[in-house]
Amino acid sequence: MKTYTIKKDRVREIFKNFNNLNVLIIGDVMIDSYLWGKVNRISPEAPVPIVAVAKKERRLGGAANVALNVQALGANPILCSVIGVDIEGQAFMDLLKKQKLSQKGILKSRDRITTVKTRIMGNNAQLLRVDEEEEDDISPSETQQLLTLISYIIIHDKIDVVIFEDYNKGLLNSKLISKVVELCRSKGIPTCVDPKKKNFNAYKGVSLFKPNLKELREGIKLDISGDNINELQRAVSSYRVKQKIETVLVTLAEKGVVTNSRKLKEHVPAHIRSIADVSGAGDTVISVASLCRALDCSDVLTAAIANLSGGLVCEQIGVVPVSKEQLLEEALKLEFVR
Repeated sequence: MKTYTIKKDRVREIFKNFNNLNVLIIGDVMIDSYLWGKVNRISPEAPVPIVAVAKKERRLGGAANVALNVQALGANPILCSVIGVDIEGQAFMDLLKKQKLSQKGILKSRDRITTVKTRIMGNNAQLLRVDEEEEDDISPSETQQLLTLISYIIIHDKIDVVIFEDYNKGLLNSKLISKVVELCRSKGIPTCVDPKKKNFNAYKGVSLFKPNLKELREGIKLDISGDNINELQRAVSSYRVKQKIETVLVTLAEKGVVTNSRKLKEHVPAHIRSIADVSGAGDTVISVASLCRALDCSDVLTAAIANLSGGLVCEQIGVVPVSKEQLLEEALKLEFVR
């Protein structure tokens, strides 16, 4: 690892300039539902714990959690997605309103249900997750409606960066992706991606591509290890060139991240953390990396701050947005970035 230096004033300037950014987030949204309780005994009906529920909670999830992270960092998020015409869809809209997030990019479909992930938490540990979802692609007419809405927002809202947040729930398809990337390129807007397996190879020509190691293995169909950084970088370089992607950022959990572009190939180690829950860490990393990209930060600085942010949210139980103040405090201690 090379030693880089950075002025603390530069870090403060970056975090201050987050406040000036408008961010369009396109992706699968959901409700993260929680049942919190205590476990004191095993059920007589089956060898499973009984959770005595003490609290119920609902949070914005999926691409909406990216919006929360972007908002927490001081930027202005605009969320584009499709929800169902159902009780859960109304609950989702109520949560947006409560969080003071714009509803103008949300389409309602009578042919789909709103995705809900229910986590059952016993003694502050996740015991079970129940998913209510639909994974079929949105219809051609819904794709066109969404494209029209996205184009309007990009033209009228001075968008600084677009984030594709893919959860394999059917919102993002190859047509929508290619049309939006093409539009953004024509207007000089960077595009950043948090991919999943189904559309992994559809994001040609994007600015920043952020898979985790598992997604990368599945996407390029190659069994590569996070232990051999040189081998990993070679595989990433080959994929980046083939896909005409500017920068690939691969998250490696406890091993940190690697960043790979034409100018730089670097491994940024993880910071030692007390890991409580990894849920939502990827949402935070793509949020931070995208804002840094919008401000034209260097690849290694983007990787270092994004890596830091993912570790911070892993210290919290449940899906929660990053704390801008805490992230800034930690970022000011970085000594190896430029």
